[in-house]
Amino acid sequence: MHAAYAALTALADPDDASETRMTTTTDSPAHAEHERGATPPGLHATLHAPAGAATLEAMLQHFRLLEPVFDAMPDIVFFVKDAQARYALVNRALASRCGLKDKLGLLGKTAEEVFPQRFGRIYTAQDQSIIAQGSPMIDQLELHLYPARQPGWCMTSKQPLHDSRGEVVGLAGISRDLQADEGTHPAYSRLAAVVQHIQANFVQPLNMPHLAAMANMSIAQLERYFHKVFHLTPRQVLLKTRLDAATALLVTHEKVTDVAALCGYTDHSAFTRQFKATVGLTPTEYRALLRTHHVAAHPASHGAAKLSM
Repeated sequence: MHAAYAALTALADPDDASETRMTTTTDSPAHAEHERGATPPGLHATLHAPAGAATLEAMLQHFRLLEPVFDAMPDIVFFVKDAQARYALVNRALASRCGLKDKLGLLGKTAEEVFPQRFGRIYTAQDQSIIAQGSPMIDQLELHLYPARQPGWCMTSKQPLHDSRGEVVGLAGISRDLQADEGTHPAYSRLAAVVQHIQANFVQPLNMPHLAAMANMSIAQLERYFHKVFHLTPRQVLLKTRLDAATALLVTHEKVTDVAALCGYTDHSAFTRQFKATVGLTPTEYRALLRTHHVAAHPASHGAAKLSM
């Protein structure tokens, strides 16, 4: 995998591949508040079209050089879309995420046409906003539903593509599955203890001095190592833990206010805003989506299930 990252770095910017933007946001492209993130070196650089590329087709020729490398990365989704937000180039991981065996099945379609309707509509609106505004979206924490309808967390970046006149002719994007690099960092055991503490006490506000003391680090060191090992900030780990709990509780609890309180939110409106900003749906919409897919997958049991909801 490291060799693949190195190849991407060289292809993206052979003169200075180390210069990448590393920020984290859970907001929209136009109003994002960025923090330092930990996307692997070279990945953001690959989203930029080569200088002098006058048309989208010329840019696609460049991006096709990266396609075999991205095809070898099962935890990285890579795509290029045209000005109508239609897929023009994708890798195997994206086809797999959409439940397809052939990448060609995605070309010419929008996200709205290939993802579950409510999620797809959010992704397409996101694409249209980036194309209309010409503003990038860097390292947005997102919750996705995978082919088996299992939720999974990703860090997604999208970069508008400009032609020789400065017009936006499409966008390029990367979505990286979040997985902790267990055992690969000497500070992992100390960090793992902090993560376990956050997960066990997620209803409480984040206490950074206490967490830093637990790990025998300064706050700056703790944040830096979290970026390096988990690709998330401590605040994002807390957010992720709370929303993981919320997605499970929404199945068993009817009242959103109850779920908000159980997940550490004193204001259920704030919970709803944070949930929608990260997941793309309100808690009520997310629960309806899960129930819709449950009924579709188990039609024979729908009558019994309906009585218990």
